[in-house]
Order: sequence, then structure tokens, then C-alpha cells
Amino acid sequence: MPKFTVDPKDVMRRYRVIAVVGASKNPEKEAYTVPAYLQEQGYTIIPVNPTADVINGARVFPTLSDIPDELARKVDVVDVFRPSEEFPQVAKQVAEMKRRTGRPYVFWGQLGLENEEAKKVLADAKVDYVMDKCMRIEHRFMGRP
Repeated sequence: MPKFTVDPKDVMRRYRVIAVVGASKNPEKEAYTVPAYLQEQGYTIIPVNPTADVINGARVFPTLSDIPDELARKVDVVDVFRPSEEFPQVAKQVAEMKRRTGRPYVFWGQLGLENEEAKKVLADAKVDYVMDKCMRIEHRFMGRP
């Protein structure tokens, strides 16, 4: 299956609210610096991490299903900073979130991460996805062809 079903640059241009699964409270990790960068660029970040309460000033939710429906309906993209073998489980949560809220989320797997089983789960749920791409890099190159 392809690495993405929607143009990554279009995702960066069109969508502003990002739930970050695996957001880190460690400022030395990409799972901290990428969401922090996106927040600085005007995106709304909703961190998801079972071991933190606040990251970068934002309230943290233990799992995607813990995000209240009212807030979940505002989410556009689910950016995943977890090992690729965990993607199918997260993809199922995104599909469930879509069923619950009626929102057509985009699943985004970070640079170097891809999973065929997750792609199938997402395709079956009619959820667009981007894999093996970094939102910070895509944002920086958005204005270029």
C-alpha cells in the first residue's frame, strides 16, 4: 500500500488541530520538539500520554478515547510517535474515534515509521493516512514545490 492517501502538504495547510499520541515530556525527544514547533506555528496540540498531566502547557489525555467527544470533534490529525508495531492498535482507536464523533481524521505516522496492517485498518475505516513523514519537515517545506 502507498505511504499516504492524502498529500502531506495539503494536510499541513488545511488542518490545525493535532492530537499527538506518544507526546513526550522530555524536551530532548522528537515527540516533544515536533509538537512544540507545531504549537509555535499556530497549530493546536492535544498531547496523548498516559504518564503526564501537562506537556508544553497543554492538558494531556492518557489515551485517544479519553479525549472528551466535544474536543475530539475538533481534532483533524492524529500524529503518532509510537513504534510502528503499535500503529495497528492506534489505527483502531482512530477508527473508533471516527465512529464516535463522525470526524474524518488523518492518521500521521512519523518519519521512519510505517505499518501495512495499520494501513488496512485505516483504509477499511475510510481514514486517510500519511506514514514515514515528519510534520515539522513538511511544514518547513510547505511553500516549496
